[in-house]
Amino acid sequence: MAAKKDDGRKTVAENRKARFEYRIEDTWEAGIELTGTEVKSLRAGQANIGESYASAENGGIFLINAYIPEYKSAGDFFQHDPHRPRRLLLHKSEIHKLSIAVDRQGMTMVPLELYFNARGRAKIRIALAQGKKLHDKREDTAKRDWQRQKARLMRGKD
Repeated sequence: MAAKKDDGRKTVAENRKARFEYRIEDTWEAGIELTGTEVKSLRAGQANIGESYASAENGGIFLINAYIPEYKSAGDFFQHDPHRPRRLLLHKSEIHKLSIAVDRQGMTMVPLELYFNARGRAKIRIALAQGKKLHDKREDTAKRDWQRQKARLMRGKD
């Protein structure tokens, strides 16, 4: 089930691998164009954005390969495709900035979190990110292990 945040947000899905795989440069909050059964499925806390990414196509930004399962209580006629591309609602200037950064600088648009805000609107936090090399990942793991070990020593445990 989804956890409740103190700022009124209800997190539905989180991409926890993104911060390990990518170096996050900047983040944006965007709305998502959804159908009725997709919203009901999200409210039930079912979604997966672990393998998804955002792409600039046809003058807009689209969320590709995000999995929102079918809503079981609706009939077969009203169902949606679980992996369909979903348009992200951003201002034209933001779309322009993101598409230029992807085209010229070779960056990637990665979804970090899918949630409902305090007003009940479905939002997604996307990041402009640069892929990490293997040595960067190893360095991050070593730093994290050292921080854990240091915290244990400070508490007096071995």
